[in-house]
Amino acid sequence: MVETLAPRADGAVFLEEAAALLGTKGFTTDAETIAPWLTDWRQRFTGRALGMASPADTAQVAALVQLCAKHGVPIVPQGGNSGMSGGATPDETGRAVVLSLRRMNAIRAVDPAARTATCEAGVILQVLHEAAESKGLRFPLSLGGKGSATIGGLISTNAGGTQVLRHGSMRALVLGLEAVMPDGTVFNQLVPLKKDNRGFDLKQLLIGSEGVLGIVTAATLRLEPAIAAREVLWAGAESLTAAREVLLMAERIAGPFLEGFEVMPQHSLDAVRDYLPGARQPLAEDHTWHILIELVGDADGAARLPDLAQRVLEEAFEAGLIQDATIAANDTQAEAFWNLRETIAPAERALGPAVQHDISVPVERMPAFVEEAVPLLEGQWPGTRAVGFGHLGDGNIHFHVIAPAGVDRAEWEAGDGKAISRQVHDMVTAWGGSISAEHGIGQLKRDELARLGDPVALSILRSVKQALDPQGLMNPGKLV
Repeated sequence: MVETLAPRADGAVFLEEAAALLGTKGFTTDAETIAPWLTDWRQRFTGRALGMASPADTAQVAALVQLCAKHGVPIVPQGGNSGMSGGATPDETGRAVVLSLRRMNAIRAVDPAARTATCEAGVILQVLHEAAESKGLRFPLSLGGKGSATIGGLISTNAGGTQVLRHGSMRALVLGLEAVMPDGTVFNQLVPLKKDNRGFDLKQLLIGSEGVLGIVTAATLRLEPAIAAREVLWAGAESLTAAREVLLMAERIAGPFLEGFEVMPQHSLDAVRDYLPGARQPLAEDHTWHILIELVGDADGAARLPDLAQRVLEEAFEAGLIQDATIAANDTQAEAFWNLRETIAPAERALGPAVQHDISVPVERMPAFVEEAVPLLEGQWPGTRAVGFGHLGDGNIHFHVIAPAGVDRAEWEAGDGKAISRQVHDMVTAWGGSISAEHGIGQLKRDELARLGDPVALSILRSVKQALDPQGLMNPGKLV
């Protein structure tokens, strides 16, 4: 692991210089102001900070990074603080500065002709959606936390979301990038080129690097034509294997019109109904598995969608793959369907302690993995409940194991919870999968990556980190 932090700085001198550089809006040491940003979204990690910087532009970020390098002050970049792996939370030493990108929230340009948007790291995903829609376009990545997640954070974790099946993760959507490197220089490759053979694709090195190599400050993103029409389907199935067959059928019938394919067990749907006032189950009866499918079309393809939706359901019924189904009658109902899916994470968090696993295995093997893992884990840890939900189409299932009722959270997470996670990660690795499909490694999974990761790959990661950040000041304790 890379642990090469510089000697402890003279904190008083650094604080004075940081305040002079950024001003009262840009730097604070006020404990009450900083406190909400010292705990991660899942409330697993709480740290301390020397101060919180909120630069207004890239030049200020670069100047602050140079100042931190001069004084040996670690930097923890942070966007919406909605990450799932503790990647934006400082450690308990109080040596680091939290660098908030939230003030850098300008959408610099939306180019309808090029179908691109250039925006700063602090832009909230939902705001980008609205800006694109105002130009007759859309940014094809969405997730439950779209109202708080920022573009910089999504890039730094290579976020996926519910549309990866058709459009890919952030790696596929980022066309250009601007970032401040550990020495305070600015990497500027915002202008996208379809063909560019000048060596390594350096923006891809920064995407998914969780702030350990540099700080993303802006990006040029790919946009798509606005949706002219959509069909949102909800079906009930007896098994995840059947759901997988429905996916293959939908891909064959709908082809490029298939935008999303999500699965959730009855347990997750029940949790959402208990948590969300007024939530209604789309189908009259309970089903072991529920399937959410979305077909979309632009102006040229919109007319085909109703027929494609009917064909998917008819053939699935005829093949005995689904037991019941419905199609959203309008956009309001379609959004209600998606809201059920997107509320699973907070609904399950409300149930009590759990260990969450953001895993992937080869797409075709996911049903078999879940069917083997659920009874195995529930049998070894009586009273637990194992549930999987998520993006079956790209092999990414959010696999949660909920603690028995009445346990002490801290004690259970440190004991049985940790042992359960270790076993899940062992199984995923044995099945040729990944212990982090889209949430990143952060500090939550760093030790597990070190334990299970390919030694050659880990050596390369650490060599790159050492070469770019020899002082070890960029988001220390995360990823590697």
